Amino acid sequence: MLSLSAELSRGQVSFPQFFLLGHVSSCESLSMTEIAEKMNHTTAAATGLVDRLENLGYVQRMHAESDRRKVLVRITPKGEQLVDRIRQDIVAGLTKLTDYLEPEEGKMWLQIYTKIFDYCQVEPNNSNP
Repeated sequence: MLSLSAELSRGQVSFPQFFLLGHVSSCESLSMTEIAEKMNHTTAAATGLVDRLENLGYVQRMHAESDRRKVLVRITPKGEQLVDRIRQDIVAGLTKLTDYLEPEEGKMWLQIYTKIFDYCQVEPNNSNP
């Protein structure tokens, strides 16, 4: 995956940080508990990921209006731009990869990728992938 994106291979953000940014970009905001659950980390480990992304200006923390004790994380415009660049890099890298494959191999790869993608969309607690 790292070789599919120049941004990831340069080490600006790690793959887990990119995964977190991608998930936060699909939501208005997430609590630290939600982030920890999505990342399958402890809240302390998720806090470390968010700290680095916040220091780089990719996310911001805020308090929930309904409960000031609850900390929410939201992606910044700079974070959105990074996610877009990395996604474009990955698409370009995958395009090069599929160009390298024979047509039949490309069809098989697409079928396998689609199955993997579908499986990953299933909730972790759902036993029916």
